[in-house]
Amino acid sequence: MSTLAGIDQVFSALADATRRDIVRRAIDGTEGVAELAEHYPMSFAAVQKHVAVLERAGVITKERTGRRKVVRTNLDGLLIARRLLDTYEDLWRGRYGRMTDLITDRKETHA
Repeated sequence: MSTLAGIDQVFSALADATRRDIVRRAIDGTEGVAELAEHYPMSFAAVQKHVAVLERAGVITKERTGRRKVVRTNLDGLLIARRLLDTYEDLWRGRYGRMTDLITDRKETHA
C-alpha cells in the first residue's frame, strides 16, 4: 500500500481523533470491538465504522478469537505514514541546512 492512494487512505483514517485513539488502544491487541466501543460516547455501530475505516487503510487488523473480534494496530500500516513524514523532515532539514550555509557564507563575505 505504498501508492499515493494508500498513503492518502492512511492519513485520512488518522485524521480523526477517535480513530487515532482506537489505534492507540489497539497497540496491545487485547480489546475487541465491543470493548473498544465502551470507551466512546457513541453507538457500537459508530465505533464499528471507525474500525472499518482503519482496517481498510491497513492501520489496524481484526482477528476473530472465539466470539470476539480482537483489534490490533498494524505497525506496517503506520510505517507508511512515518516514512512519508520522514521524507518531508529530510527535505525540510536539507533546506534549513542550505539556508544556514547561505547565511553563514553571506556573513563571512560581508565581514
